[in-house]
Amino acid sequence: MLFSFFFQLVLLLLISLPPPSSATAAAALAPNSSKLFREYIGAEFNGIKFSDVPINPSVDFHFILSFAIDNTSDGGSSTNGHFNVFWDTKNLTPDEVTAIKSRHSNVKVAVSLSGASVGDGSPLYFNPSSVDSWVNNAVTSLTAIIERYHLDGVDIDYEQFSADSDTFADCIGKLIMTLKNNGVISFASIAPFAQEDVQKHYISLWKKYGEYIDYVNFQFYAYDLSTTVSQFLSYFETQRGNYEGGRVLVSFGTDPVSGGLKPEKGFFTACKSLKKQGKLQGIFVWSADDSKSNGFRYEKTSQYILTAYSP
Repeated sequence: MLFSFFFQLVLLLLISLPPPSSATAAAALAPNSSKLFREYIGAEFNGIKFSDVPINPSVDFHFILSFAIDNTSDGGSSTNGHFNVFWDTKNLTPDEVTAIKSRHSNVKVAVSLSGASVGDGSPLYFNPSSVDSWVNNAVTSLTAIIERYHLDGVDIDYEQFSADSDTFADCIGKLIMTLKNNGVISFASIAPFAQEDVQKHYISLWKKYGEYIDYVNFQFYAYDLSTTVSQFLSYFETQRGNYEGGRVLVSFGTDPVSGGLKPEKGFFTACKSLKKQGKLQGIFVWSADDSKSNGFRYEKTSQYILTAYSP
């Protein structure tokens, strides 16, 4: 009897509630926007420090150390998952990671795996001996690096492959899953770009293990330098479809060889358009090392767009 009374009471309360407004319903359907700003750092050994980079206190700021590489410490040969540190360890030390995170509560630091080349420019290939051996070695070596440097996440930036897409998906997916399940990292990202073989590998990974991947750092700066605002927006929609349900971040490069839609050619116009539509999930930059020479002017604008700009 008591249960029946409370059931009828709850039912009456639900019936009496007004229906949701169209604005509420639309908000529920709209993609989540984000104040996430991410920047790669440390690959060019030009003395860059975390403290050089302007940090808006209102963004979620991720530094991404570049790179940890599955090669011998001299870069000579692949080591089947035994990662070594290849970023500027003189300036980007464990103590400096701790210091920047202590000074800025909104800062987290991740490590990017692989990159395109090492040392003299020799290309890096994803080339595991087997899924199990590579994953076991990678978990062990990366856990040691992550704990030593007080890091929060990993980013996957393999760009050349000797292994097929299923092997790549299983190796990287199991690595991320294990690091998360072990409490070693709190987030993971991938960094694909629009090249057929690259997309084949990353989309396979996404389809199998997308639930463990928090951000898609899509390299929009790998498109042609002549990219227009309308083309950029079209590319963005294409990649949202390829990584359906993912948080696809927009990006630009400040290095001299990057293509894509540059800040001075309309990148921020595109960002404002995406923000107005509720589709701007975040911005990332390659790289702080290159931006140092121009005073990080575009990093400042990016963080303003994410926080203060109202469409």
